[in-house]
Amino acid sequence: MSAQNSAIAPLPVAVTGTVQAALGSLAFSFTFPATRWALDGFGPWTLTGLRGVVAALLAGACLLATGARVPPRSAWPGLAAVAVGCVIGFPVLSTLALRASSTAHSAVVIGLLPLGTAAVAALRSGSRPPRPFWLAALAGAGAVLAFTVQQSHGAVLTTADLLLFAGLLICAVGYAEGGRLARSMPGWQVIAWSLVAALPATVATTALGLAAEPLRWTWPAVGGLAWLGVVSQFLGFVVWYRGMAAIGIPRASQLQLAQPLLTLCWAVLLLAEPLPGTAVPTALAVVACIAVTQRTADAGPGRRS
Repeated sequence: MSAQNSAIAPLPVAVTGTVQAALGSLAFSFTFPATRWALDGFGPWTLTGLRGVVAALLAGACLLATGARVPPRSAWPGLAAVAVGCVIGFPVLSTLALRASSTAHSAVVIGLLPLGTAAVAALRSGSRPPRPFWLAALAGAGAVLAFTVQQSHGAVLTTADLLLFAGLLICAVGYAEGGRLARSMPGWQVIAWSLVAALPATVATTALGLAAEPLRWTWPAVGGLAWLGVVSQFLGFVVWYRGMAAIGIPRASQLQLAQPLLTLCWAVLLLAEPLPGTAVPTALAVVACIAVTQRTADAGPGRRS
């Protein structure tokens, strides 16, 4: 009986981790539509700063309420990577891109983020993914590049596409580093301390943005900002990093494969955006390619949730 109990003991952890990672991906799928709403009243720099400030205030209150200790110095480089990639870099780059690109188009381009996360995690851990992993990665990259060139009517890449590609690269680093840290410290503290560390930068960005950009307090803008600051920038990461720690970074990344398709749905249903004819086939092709990478990569569980 004890052997049976030992064999099934990890199952609740795996199930809980899977649910948490899936909830994080669901929360992130609303980020682009919420950004589009928020841009109705805020400039891109103001919005980037404000979402970081709102999230940092919420995170700081949680840290104070729980009496959390400052992480050891060995964790600071990883926290800095999360702050640069997920708190500052990706928000500002994606927000700037969404001023010139549709939500549906951007969702497909960002479809490479799960692949990037898995690749960065593999490189960071020193593992060597097999050849099928890289073949699928190249196929997925080719599908996304073909889509972006087709949508830009033959141009190599638009400025918005370049911003999105840069954003997904640094966000992948932030995801992978956060997932790695969440194996040795509580997942919610990973994003909380990163937000607090980035607070001087987000406050300065907010001040500069308010001085240079027009401001309109519309209901869509306020609602979009609230979602970005509370959910996309904090609560979504809480469950996302906990899920990564419980089931491993590659396995959690696989759950994010549905995110581009979900964002496409929200763009059509909530924003009434036209859906490019090649968007869904491209998104499905990327999902298939990334699924291959996940099956051929190490998806071992983490150590702490």
